[in-house]
Amino acid sequence: MQNVAVRPARPEDRPAIDALHEREWGGPYVVVHAVRYDLRSLPTLVAVDDTGAVVGALVWRQEGDAVEVVSLVAATPGGGVGTALLTAAADTARNRNARRLWLITTNDNLPALRFYQRRGLRIVGVDPGAVDRARQIKPNIPLVGVDGIPLHDELTLELRLDPPADPTTSDVCG
Repeated sequence: MQNVAVRPARPEDRPAIDALHEREWGGPYVVVHAVRYDLRSLPTLVAVDDTGAVVGALVWRQEGDAVEVVSLVAATPGGGVGTALLTAAADTARNRNARRLWLITTNDNLPALRFYQRRGLRIVGVDPGAVDRARQIKPNIPLVGVDGIPLHDELTLELRLDPPADPTTSDVCG
């Protein structure tokens, strides 16, 4: 497991975050649940290694009592970066009085489904054809995804949150 610290993104982190999003999503835009998000405009947590290099980023937004993970990317999967970011996002959500942390992944992304379920998230919805509709907004979404699986549907996963144990705990995001 990689030794990382998670903190809110700073302006000087932007080039590294943008590079991660370019590699993972083809740029700063993602389309989920029929909404196009500019990842540069949303709150972001970063994971940094011992040298201070950005090795992962989690972009989130809050609506009501729910915090949505809009994007999660690690420079090198499998090193604990995603887990550290997801844990920090759940802590941030709790400290913002959210009752749930949720996200969307796609039907082909079996590694992500395994990752999220092992960390307590549950599948709570399937939107058949959502990715097909998203291609109308972002045409460069591929037709075939991970392991040659046709890419068509969105799956919603959520983690129900308990309130913070200590009400004096500070918010990770300031």
